[in-house]
Amino acid sequence: MTAHGASREALAAARERLDALTDNTGVDAGRLADELAAVTALLDREVSLRRVLTDPAQAGEAKAELAGRLLGGKVGGETADLVAGMVRSRWSASRDLVDALEELADVADLTAAQKSGALDAVEDELFRFGRIVTSSTELRAALTDRAATATAKSGLLRSLLGGKAAATTERLVERLVTAPRGRSLEAGLESLSKLAADRRERMVAVVTSAVPLSDPQKQRLGAALAKIYGRQMHLNLDVDPEVLGGIRVQVGDEVINGSIADRIEDAHRRMAG
Repeated sequence: MTAHGASREALAAARERLDALTDNTGVDAGRLADELAAVTALLDREVSLRRVLTDPAQAGEAKAELAGRLLGGKVGGETADLVAGMVRSRWSASRDLVDALEELADVADLTAAQKSGALDAVEDELFRFGRIVTSSTELRAALTDRAATATAKSGLLRSLLGGKAAATTERLVERLVTAPRGRSLEAGLESLSKLAADRRERMVAVVTSAVPLSDPQKQRLGAALAKIYGRQMHLNLDVDPEVLGGIRVQVGDEVINGSIADRIEDAHRRMAG
């Protein structure tokens, strides 16, 4: 979610409350994710309702009470409290509240994966699935076909991922495919990958090499990139025999190649040991 002004502050506050909730070992982050996703779907459908809940002319407490009445008995107390806190906040646009709820649902699912030790697998699976989609126009068309039902798309995803990917990966991808909310499939997968990296306060580097990297090479490259960017780095690895110079590293919008001589030289030196 790209938030501005009041919405950015409201999202940051909601993320802090979510982190505080999920730090509690007694809170089921997976259930929280499911309930937040359900609230997202509700407010995405009910435009007039979300406008009321984000109306700056209405008192925050009145909006929180309305949300509590709507959700009471339908979601757990943690979810109801989190949503109440969000509608007390000021949002730049009513849609921003729904975008924020969707992001929090994804973060809660990723937190559940982190707690179970599956976050690394989820990160890698999201990246690999993105590569598969990019390389298959037929698959992409099937998953983004507006005429296809959500049930049909879910069935296709189960045939692709069922039993082959972490449960969190399946849930995240299924929500994205069945309720894209205006996002392209590629943009949605990229957003999920960034959220997964943020869970560990890491940046993501897409590394394309002419041949597979050995474990020592991966470790040295990770250390070199961490030194360059000042943050721990998660490597998404891909192999392309035609890549120039043997290796290509992309971090965000920046590509490390021969045009950034000092950085690539440092990375190569560290990889060589």
